[in-house]
Order: sequence, then structure tokens, then C-alpha cells
Amino acid sequence: MVVQRKQMLGEKHIAPLAQYVDSLRAKHPDWEFQDFDPLDGGIGADMLFLLEKPGPMTSSTGKRKGSGFISRNNDDPTAEALFNFMVQAEIPRKRTVLWNVIPGWNKTIKTTREEVRRGIDELMDLLPLLPKVQTVVLVGGKAKMALPLIQVIGLHVFTSAHPSPKVRSVYPDLWRAIPEQWRQASQV
Repeated sequence: MVVQRKQMLGEKHIAPLAQYVDSLRAKHPDWEFQDFDPLDGGIGADMLFLLEKPGPMTSSTGKRKGSGFISRNNDDPTAEALFNFMVQAEIPRKRTVLWNVIPGWNKTIKTTREEVRRGIDELMDLLPLLPKVQTVVLVGGKAKMALPLIQVIGLHVFTSAHPSPKVRSVYPDLWRAIPEQWRQASQV
């Protein structure tokens, strides 16, 4: 499936986003930047789900080879929850595009305020590539730091907890609320 997705990166709905990722790779060669999932809506999406930071299972160069995509089909519990929550919220895949406020993987799940600030700056180049996006769902605490930028642009903003196993174990009520929050966001 990964090979098929790589071959799809030139398709019209995803090519501008693939070029954006290539520009990030050129600007920041010390980080690993995953591709947008071409099975999602790409530039035709009307909803952006902005998560926190790519995890180790997105990395195609890690100990356990990940997909190299920001995808709900990755082989990890967060991606599985994201997939299931989208189904529960009845959000068609083509309406969505997934990304992270910290867009690259640097071999650690730890984050810094500087990484978040730089990631928010990078959103200024991404958002114009998503002309149909009307709603942004900020998923997790780090993603919520992009709220001032999204509000200035005038998009509808929703927030939710992150669908990670850690949130599930520490804040189960917040975790269980995610599908309904996403459903509400999809109805704008």
C-alpha cells in the first residue's frame, strides 16, 4: 500500500502538498518530513486536522519501518484511534487532510516551544495550498498553540484531545469525547 501511495503523490489533488513537503525537506535537511496521505482529500479537503507531531511509526527510516505518510492507516494505536474516530464521526475521508503543527520527525517524541513556533510559521506556507479548508480541528495541546493564527485567518476552529494511548489512559473522558467533537466540526 505504501508503494501505491508514493505513486499517487503526483496526482492533481496531492501534488501541491507533495511539493510543499519537498520544500520542507530542502529547508530542514536534518529533519524527516512525511508525505500527506493521497487517499485523503488533499487540496480538495474542507477540513484540516492539525495534530501535534509525527510519531515514530510515520518514519520510514526508524527501527520499525513506518509508512512515511501522515496517515490514519499507519500501524500504531494513535492512527488506529484516528481512523475509528473518523468513522464514528461519519466524516468522509475526502473531506479531510491530516498534518501536524510540528511538521517533521526528529527521532524524539519530545517537543520544544521553538519547534511549535517554527511549525506555526510553516503553516503560513501550507494554508494557502488548502483553498477549500473552512474548518480546522486542533488535535492536542501542542496543536492548540496554532489557535491565534487560525483565528486571524478566519477559519472555523474546533479543538479536541489527542487520540493517543496516553490520553486514553490518563484522560479517558476526553478521549471518548473526540468522535462527537469531530462530528460537530464536520457539520459547519
